[in-house]
Amino acid sequence: MPSRRKFIQSSAIALSASSLLPYAAAANKAVRRDDAKKSFLETGMAGYSFVNYSLEQTIAMMNRIGIYNLSLKDFHLPLDSSQEKIDEVLGAFKAGGINVYATGVIYMRSEAEVDRAFAYTKKVGVGLLVGVPTYELLAYTEKKVKEYDIKIAIHNHGPEDKLYPGPKDVYDRINKMDKRMGLCLDIGHAVRAGADLAKVVAAYADRLFDLHIKDVNAAKADGKAIELGRGVIDFPAFVKALRAINYKGKCSIEYEKDMKDALPGMAESAGYFRGVMS
Repeated sequence: MPSRRKFIQSSAIALSASSLLPYAAAANKAVRRDDAKKSFLETGMAGYSFVNYSLEQTIAMMNRIGIYNLSLKDFHLPLDSSQEKIDEVLGAFKAGGINVYATGVIYMRSEAEVDRAFAYTKKVGVGLLVGVPTYELLAYTEKKVKEYDIKIAIHNHGPEDKLYPGPKDVYDRINKMDKRMGLCLDIGHAVRAGADLAKVVAAYADRLFDLHIKDVNAAKADGKAIELGRGVIDFPAFVKALRAINYKGKCSIEYEKDMKDALPGMAESAGYFRGVMS
């Protein structure tokens, strides 16, 4: 498709994960690639994309695709880490040119797990926690939001999620709570749950703190993750809606296809999204 080829820029380079080793050695240097052009939107990566990769490989992959903001998952930094370990991991990311802007997704099923999540996020030194507290814990979570002055962005997980299938299931429960209680809108799961993304962005603009960007091959429960632009999501309309509300959060790609050989698809997705934004 000609329009797709136009969107896929030089970052969409097919490179297997096994060839990352030459880049890992260079990952200790903060480098900015020329193809990471500035936009009214700021891109990032959702940490789950790197579940099969080491910290060093993650840094190398992010530099390779020209994305430098990361929502940190606990497989790279466990929730019970000492401050020394936290400083070590954050130092490695900083040396590799990566900005950790949030923690999560973190699941919370007890008050103790809420306490741990907020204490961890404070130690990491960021102001945004992407999390999933149960309904019963929302009031306690709000208490911790006020105590720590840390925003929480509750993540929707699609039709199979008994708590928050779509963004409305989050918004309806937090819209009268502290304004630091908001949404991490996963657009792929939202579409699978039947949401209209442009309408969601407009309706929940005041509580839209973070985005997980993915595409799916069908707008139904069994839709599967696919490279951005190859699926059913209308990205130009979505980006237009974000522009209309002057969205200031991160647009973090969460790549969930071919997760053991993810770099080619990540690069293609990053290039496509940059093309749409431009």
